[in-house]
Amino acid sequence: MDNRNSPEDFADVNEAVGEEWVAETTPYERIRHVIAHTYSPVSADAVADDARTAPKTARKHLNTLAEEGFVETTPGEHGGTLYHRSPESLVVEQAADILEHVSTDELVTRIREMREQLTEYQTEFGVESPEELAVNQTNQALAESGPPQEEIDPETIREWKTLRRNLAFANAALSIGNAEQFVDSDRRPTDDSVPA
Repeated sequence: MDNRNSPEDFADVNEAVGEEWVAETTPYERIRHVIAHTYSPVSADAVADDARTAPKTARKHLNTLAEEGFVETTPGEHGGTLYHRSPESLVVEQAADILEHVSTDELVTRIREMREQLTEYQTEFGVESPEELAVNQTNQALAESGPPQEEIDPETIREWKTLRRNLAFANAALSIGNAEQFVDSDRRPTDDSVPA
């Protein structure tokens, strides 16, 4: 007995899942989902295909998302508009995820530790950034003068960049968390909530 599925079986499953997605979501939700995973500029037609909606509908919702700051637009090669997820929306999403899983006190501790690690990198290599380190290393190799410098492990540069990115996300999360606390503490009781 052969238990293998044919490619047509998978196509049927994919189509059924797609139909269920359309039935359970709005075009706006599907377009937002598609563009949330789009980092290279694409046309409204491409988003419409993936979101299973009409290009006109996709364009309308993409423009709304652009107004909200979730999407960035760029001019296409032939005058059309291309869309992709904005970097700022990624930062806000990452910050919200951090706030959901890490307490403010723990976040402050982690930020302090990351800053200390960045200072250690800067002190150890005598430069302010991993990009400057890479440029210095390249310039030294091109000059071929003086004693050869020890080559820096690419993994170290990658770790430094990752640490810097994570610190930026953590700082954004802390800023958002502090803003939320400020807003909550600034709320005044309404006349209905004041005891008589």
